[in-house]
Amino acid sequence: MSSSGVKRVALLSSASASFLTPFMGSSINVALPTIGEEFAIDAVMLNWVATSFLLAAAMFLVPFGKIADIYGRKKIFINGISIFTISSFLCGISLSGEQIILLRFLQGIGSAMIFGTGIAILTSVYPPAERGKALGINVASVYTGLSLGPFLGGILTHNIGWRSIFFTIVPIGLIVILITLWKLKGEWAEAKGEKFDLNGSIIYGVSLLILILGFSLLPGILGIVLLILSVIGIAIFVIFESKKEFPVLEIRLFRHNSVFAFSNFAALINYSSTFAVIFLLSLYLQYIKGLNPQRTGMILLAQPVVMALLSPLAGWLSDRIEPRVVASAGMTVITVALSIFAFIEEATPVENIIAGLVVLGLGFALFSSPNTNAIMSSVERKFYGVASAMVGTMRLVGQMLSMGIAMMIFAIYIGRVQITSEYFPQLITSVRVAFTVFAALCFIGIFLSLARGKLRD
Repeated sequence: MSSSGVKRVALLSSASASFLTPFMGSSINVALPTIGEEFAIDAVMLNWVATSFLLAAAMFLVPFGKIADIYGRKKIFINGISIFTISSFLCGISLSGEQIILLRFLQGIGSAMIFGTGIAILTSVYPPAERGKALGINVASVYTGLSLGPFLGGILTHNIGWRSIFFTIVPIGLIVILITLWKLKGEWAEAKGEKFDLNGSIIYGVSLLILILGFSLLPGILGIVLLILSVIGIAIFVIFESKKEFPVLEIRLFRHNSVFAFSNFAALINYSSTFAVIFLLSLYLQYIKGLNPQRTGMILLAQPVVMALLSPLAGWLSDRIEPRVVASAGMTVITVALSIFAFIEEATPVENIIAGLVVLGLGFALFSSPNTNAIMSSVERKFYGVASAMVGTMRLVGQMLSMGIAMMIFAIYIGRVQITSEYFPQLITSVRVAFTVFAALCFIGIFLSLARGKLRD
């Protein structure tokens, strides 16, 4: 196959896989009230249905990024799609809240294998001059998944049932597997021969696990203890990795590459302050406004549609303008949108919610593609797998933290009870507090984005 043919197939496979996981995440957010009602799940456990997936993906992403560099990115990519597809089917036939949380965790492991390799394969086959556009298309597919998720998820949940969302994933996953096996020739393993750092991977994964468990158990003493232990664990991981010859995470990339370090920190802050938006607004629209899942999905469509439309343009801009300028402008727009949502009330018109989502979508488009381009273009080819995994890790850890913050606020203001009409005032308070915290976080992120320095001379 010609070079251009390999590029096209790599982009098709990566973009298709990148569509699946955000589609699943955003569609399940719309279905959560229905799932909670069927299984009689309390507010905190309902949060775990979304968070268990993110936790697993964040725990395993960096290790699988390194394993892919050593043993082959395409091999890990195909296995990841397979696990994701099988676990999606099993989620669709789950019989309890506990079961679906465990299966969502398995789904997250498959996603880690996808995220840890997709962008790395693209970066391997596309030269620097074309990379921004390819990454922009890939990000657009992510946002297309986000776009169709609330819309189709709402329609499926309202008319067929929430289980149909999981079954919809299965044929798409099978098609991606077939295309990749049949058409994507070649393998990429540019760290072949290096040893895999199992101990570092365990320390990293356990630290993230106790971090999110700590969030779920706040404001109790055990929650505080677990959060402290997670911080200690992450510190030990950083020290441990600094001394390894073949670390699972190349700490030197952060120490000696300011563009790479600050671009990743900016992404972490961005996702920490934005991912729970759809989750919170889905609950608000269905519980407070009394809308059905289908109508809710159509309203939530506003944000990701704007992202999908503008992400390729933002990626193109980052090939011509300093990525930090475009990305920092995006972070500023996101801060404005979150500040608007911080004043949400029971009487807030739905039109105001849609306007806020449009502004948020604009900010996300301006931030994500240029920021990803800055990260991937700031490292050598042999670090593409690690850098790709870090792009996904910052996204997933940020998303996990975002849901963790929401979980903590729910635990404090609502408690471990099923959300019914008597708890609606506490729900509105929780939503406002969450958006206030997220707006403050994103404001800090503006300065991290600006601090990264210039990518080009």
